[in-house]
Amino acid sequence: MKKILTIVVLAVALFTTALNAQEQTALKKVYNEEINPLEQIDQALVQAQAEGKFVICQVGGNWCIWCLRFADFIANDSTINSVIEQNFVYIHVNYHPRKAGEVGKALMKRLNNAGRFGFPVFVVLDEQGNILHIQDSSFLEEDKSYNQEKVLRFFKNWTPKAVRE
Repeated sequence: MKKILTIVVLAVALFTTALNAQEQTALKKVYNEEINPLEQIDQALVQAQAEGKFVICQVGGNWCIWCLRFADFIANDSTINSVIEQNFVYIHVNYHPRKAGEVGKALMKRLNNAGRFGFPVFVVLDEQGNILHIQDSSFLEEDKSYNQEKVLRFFKNWTPKAVRE
């Protein structure tokens, strides 16, 4: 009986892994692995200053299924997308905890070790680059996606207008 149970558990695990890999392949890759993430943030801050917006760094990578799911989720939700467009310079900041190197270490230092929350993690910066908030994405999840109400509440609570009022 133990052998059968072990075989069933392994089969389910293999099947689940295969489904996740298939989903990950189908989702659009949004992280540019070729650019320096520190320079990417600096460029976003210049744009945010010019437009009167804040910056949201979605930190993660193309290796992260939840990162790609979130990018897909917000891209396909016009309400959330509108809030983002009006209030934020939204960037996908590439980071891989196992391949961090010196740039990755500097990135985590700059973002107050945001990776401690897992990935994706969202870092809200004001137009000067000050960290206003770090959002653990697990609080926004629902099943194998995200909860629209929670995601919308997160974004609306960190708009420049909401913070400054």
